[in-house]
Amino acid sequence: MPEDLSGDRLRIGVVCYPTVGGSGVVATEVALEAARQGHEVHLLSYDRPARLGRPVPGLRYHNVQVSAYPLFRFPPYDLALATRMLEVQEEARIDVFHVHYAIPHAVSAFLAKSMSQQPLRFVTTLHGTDITVVGADRAYMRPTRFALQQSAAVTAVSRYLADETTLMFGVRSPIEVIPNFVDTQRFKPGTAGRFYDRGEEERRIVHCSNLRPVKRVADVVRAFAEIARTLPARLILVGDGPDREHALAVASDLGVTDRVESLGNRPPEDLERLLADADLFLSASETESFGLSMLEAMSCGVPVVSTDVGGVAEVFGETGVLVPVADPAAMARAAIALLEDADLHRRASTAARARAVGEFELHDVVGRYFDLYRRVVAEDSADG
Repeated sequence: MPEDLSGDRLRIGVVCYPTVGGSGVVATEVALEAARQGHEVHLLSYDRPARLGRPVPGLRYHNVQVSAYPLFRFPPYDLALATRMLEVQEEARIDVFHVHYAIPHAVSAFLAKSMSQQPLRFVTTLHGTDITVVGADRAYMRPTRFALQQSAAVTAVSRYLADETTLMFGVRSPIEVIPNFVDTQRFKPGTAGRFYDRGEEERRIVHCSNLRPVKRVADVVRAFAEIARTLPARLILVGDGPDREHALAVASDLGVTDRVESLGNRPPEDLERLLADADLFLSASETESFGLSMLEAMSCGVPVVSTDVGGVAEVFGETGVLVPVADPAAMARAAIALLEDADLHRRASTAARARAVGEFELHDVVGRYFDLYRRVVAEDSADG
């Protein structure tokens, strides 16, 4: 188990997107845990992160403001971020920045480092689309590779993503795999129980994502429509994004509008309550480097049916059910099998919770990041 760092105070800068996607959630939770352990933490983003709730001693949020200038068709966020990182570095003498996403955050970190009169160290964590989508674009291929090469260390949230990065970019330095994590004390089974304990027939099915096209939320709705023809069930969609209205239109076309609830973005405590008493989680993504929302469901003892993509199998282990992409019928069959058989569902629920607790517990995984920070600082000091 990683050693306790509470007696070894670090000044840590965390750079992330503020959205409800996995990268923003993980970055914010790392920052919060670091502050709780007594480190000085500075969190930088263009908006207050969704998981950053009430103030926490030792954690400061720094807003990155982009000036509107008529010459620019698109606001130069990367330049504004580099400037803000440099300002925070000069004010707080940051030991190490942890940037989540290569583009633009690692590039901005390198620019800040180049401008700094003091040592500026940064670690880059890859989350998925920064490599599989953004990095694959020819316009970003070379700056992505350069940013990774300039990082003091690079981590990826799954072995799949680490291998993809090495293959696509020819990165020669090792990429350390540090998986996403979950607070198993917050995300835990609820008191109402599952459908066989509640004394009601309706099954509660949940999907949570940023509802982008890559998540294929319409396929979740199509699978649900098949399930609802066999069993009394309700689908709860959590999150917001460009495919929200399309998914609801598909629900209308299939005649299940009255059994589909779209809640939009919800605070963390609402998601915890929803998952605690859910019966099943569905994911139909066409690419998924890890799948943090699935892990949060597993921690609540909720079985998951997901498309067999990316790093999902690494998260599941021997739990969960994998189905082909773009096959809602297969997803529905797997879901119905779990939702018709109380004994099968109970075993799947127990296995999911056990894997989340045993492999992805927050304190164990975040401690590996703290070990990495200190290693980077020590190596840089030795080189200097």
